[in-house]
Parts: sequence; C-alpha cells; structure tokens
Amino acid sequence: MSQTPAIYRFRLYVAGEGPNSLQARANLHALCSEHLPDRHQIEIVDVVREPRRALEDNVLLTPTLVKLSPEPVRKVIGNLSQTPAILQAFDLRPASQ
Repeated sequence: MSQTPAIYRFRLYVAGEGPNSLQARANLHALCSEHLPDRHQIEIVDVVREPRRALEDNVLLTPTLVKLSPEPVRKVIGNLSQTPAILQAFDLRPASQ
C-alpha cells in the first residue's frame, strides 16, 4: 500500500517589491517546482500591506519563509538562494523519494 506524499505548506513574508523579496519569491517557486512538484502550497504575506499580521506572527525580518506543514514548523530568513540548506533545514524530500 503506497503512502500519499505530504503536502508542504509555506508562508513567505516579504516587504513589497524589493530585490530580496522578489528573489525569495522566485527562489521559493523554483525550489518547489523542482523538489516538490504538485506537493506544495505557497501563501505570500506582504508586510508592507499587512504589518499587523507580521507582528502577530512574530516575523520581524523579511524575507522570512515559514514551513507550516508537515510539522515541525520551521523558519528560514533570507532570499532562499541556498537551496541545499533550505532542503536540509526543512527536511524536504523530493517527490521521487
């Protein structure tokens, strides 16, 4: 009996259209497309438009990526350019595994 692969839920906090925010978005989409095809959901929170939400979620720096599921919840700060480190930090398993 095969097990259904986990769906990874991410929330990316960005600050408007700044270069680091744009780079983080692009890097996250590329990472998910390559390593989690059809196994991810991404929510973008712009802290310029929703500053209260960032404070409520205890996000003080951007860009910040939060892996919401599968547990444990984990955070990474930065533009997500270090794919191997992101995969390791979030214990991600590519779809082929």
